Amino acid sequence: MSYRVAVRALCEFTAKQGDLDLRFTPSPTAQEGIAGHGQVAARRGEGYEREVALEGHYRNLQVRGRADGYDPAANRLEEVKTYRGDLTRQPDNHRQLHWAQAKVYGWLLCKARGLPSLSIALVYYDVVTQKETAIVETFAAESLRAFFEMQCERFIDWAEQEMAHRACRDQALDTLRFPYREFRAGQRQLAEAVYKAVCTGTHLMAQAPTGIGKTLATLFPPLKAFPGQKLDKLFFLTAKTPGRRLALDALSRLAPSDAPLALRVLELVARDKACEHPDEACHGESCPLAKGFYDRLPAARAAALSRPHLTQAALREIALQHQVCPYYLGQEMARWADVVIGDYNYYFDVSALLHGLTQANQWRICVLVDEAHNLLERGRSMYSASLDFRNFKDLPSSSPEVLKKSLRRILRCWRELHAEQNTSYVVHSQLPGKLIFALQQAISAITEYLGEHPSGLDPTLQNAYFEATHFCRIAELFGEHSLFDCSLLPARRQNAGRGSLLCIRNVLPAPFLEPRLRQARTAVLFSATLSPRQFYADTLGLPVNNVWLEAQSPFSAEQLQVRLARHISTRYEHRSASLQAVVQLLARQYRARPGNYLAFFSSFDYLQQVSAMLAAQHPDLPFWEQTRGMDETERAAFLERFTCDGRGIGFAVLGGAFGEGIDLPGERLIGAFIATLGLPQMNPVNEQLKIRMDALFGKGYDYTYLYPGLQKVVQAAGRVIRTTEDQGVVHLIDDRFARPQVRRLLPGWWQVTDSSN
Repeated sequence: MSYRVAVRALCEFTAKQGDLDLRFTPSPTAQEGIAGHGQVAARRGEGYEREVALEGHYRNLQVRGRADGYDPAANRLEEVKTYRGDLTRQPDNHRQLHWAQAKVYGWLLCKARGLPSLSIALVYYDVVTQKETAIVETFAAESLRAFFEMQCERFIDWAEQEMAHRACRDQALDTLRFPYREFRAGQRQLAEAVYKAVCTGTHLMAQAPTGIGKTLATLFPPLKAFPGQKLDKLFFLTAKTPGRRLALDALSRLAPSDAPLALRVLELVARDKACEHPDEACHGESCPLAKGFYDRLPAARAAALSRPHLTQAALREIALQHQVCPYYLGQEMARWADVVIGDYNYYFDVSALLHGLTQANQWRICVLVDEAHNLLERGRSMYSASLDFRNFKDLPSSSPEVLKKSLRRILRCWRELHAEQNTSYVVHSQLPGKLIFALQQAISAITEYLGEHPSGLDPTLQNAYFEATHFCRIAELFGEHSLFDCSLLPARRQNAGRGSLLCIRNVLPAPFLEPRLRQARTAVLFSATLSPRQFYADTLGLPVNNVWLEAQSPFSAEQLQVRLARHISTRYEHRSASLQAVVQLLARQYRARPGNYLAFFSSFDYLQQVSAMLAAQHPDLPFWEQTRGMDETERAAFLERFTCDGRGIGFAVLGGAFGEGIDLPGERLIGAFIATLGLPQMNPVNEQLKIRMDALFGKGYDYTYLYPGLQKVVQAAGRVIRTTEDQGVVHLIDDRFARPQVRRLLPGWWQVTDSSN
């Protein structure tokens, strides 16, 4: 049995030394990198070979990869690296890693073609100036072989350990049993569909009601399939923290503490939640956990492998014991974990870690997308970018002298863009080429400045730098799936020039999500609200041959009374007139059955109008409110009011923190009032989305307003019935809920009765 490793992965394991250093940034985007490699190859002569596939063995180690280029006439192998900024500022350990990769490729080429010696060039291509810098050395084949074998020797013990781990893991998974005696209703159906999808390499969309145990039903089958399907990794991706916790809890049930499963589980969190020194820059001269990071990494990595469940807390503990950065230790452990639990962006974002590792290592993976209805808006945000004039307008006066010229050029191009704009909102058919070029020039200047001034940037300039960098990256991806718009901003003071907000706004994330889904052997997208099927298939980029499952509900209509208040309109123009009727309905239900309720509204303003009238007319009826900008402590306090013996109504905004992802079983929540259809606000931006969706799919209103709105309604109603023992009531407050096209989007097991009479 041999262990496969990519050249890049081998060298990153054996040849990285010294500090963690992110100053030689921002690195070019993937598109810039591809374009740069293509430009370099296009300049070469006839007979130049691109993307040369190479492979070699050392003992039980199989090493493979693709060299960037080879010129047989010159007998020269090229390793091309794209960059921006001042090349002389490149950290030594970056250059050392590049030489290691090039020399390993060099030996594999010498061996494959019987070459006695080889010229090797590191070719650095500046994506801004389009100039090449080549560093060339000639090596005898024997010296390259010795270098290759030295790297393999450094890795071989680790490879043997990894093979032993995989054998132990697969043996344990072969005997894995479901942790409960029986599956819940609908849970077995979901689990069987997931297992079949993994075994056949198909993609599955599964709509399964809350309460059947979706997390366990989706995690258990791919783990059972690991050995037979030779899977390398399982990625469980979720939109919110509660989803990560549910997955970790489910895996703990599969591997109880008294009989741990030979499975490495890693929880990835956002950088801002893992950083120990948020005020320091990520390099050894600033952050103590970046100093000597790669020198201390092997010991930290070994310690991390002794903990089968690397939760955020466990990872932090190990990292601080070894004085390395917890966030980047987590990034390293993603290479060696079997199950990785993290946010959607770790696989679907522009420069997603897990997707990049999957490509580089050619892993066979299974991707589970929890609460997949959230992926539409999250996908849009990943491939959108904005620039706010207010963040840039004062920079020339407050920034270092060397940067003033490039920053003034940005403002000049920006003002030209909106100078003739007469309305507050305009959609442009093309991107602003002059402005984007000015941004790119400024990014290069700032990058060079950072190399010379390791203390970093003023926070305002740094934020503008990141904003500009992201905007330029998203600009490269612009197409019919996106809009470019300009919104004028009000002047903050008299006679002050007006600014604008520029947005590259993704409308349809499918073109970006589809390749990521196809990269997986199997992707399972599951949620309680994935209807209509075609809407999510179209917008999320599901392959045409995806499989659909609507799991059987474990709940009966007798458990949930669904009452329609068709005599009330919650439309904006009818809000004032609706207040008295809504308050009467809330009070009447509460008096009939005192307990804990949630009341959902379309906005904070509407919520506050209803709560004020309720307080005035029914001062004895307890209630509490969601407020704007609640932090985690405040959200926890809101939920703590829902006790088993509690009484009162929690007021919340539909689509907010309490509309999904919370679990209040039994008497903790016995009912909900939903005083809105949840339709997105009708504004110029959404109207443009509707026009584009109509052009793409012929269902502009449904895809922009109706389907996203009703999804929020069903999610909110799903908070009431959480177990097969629960009993509750949901009031749908709006006459539009009676419309056939709306009723069709509600769960089939609901029996809606008219409560207007």
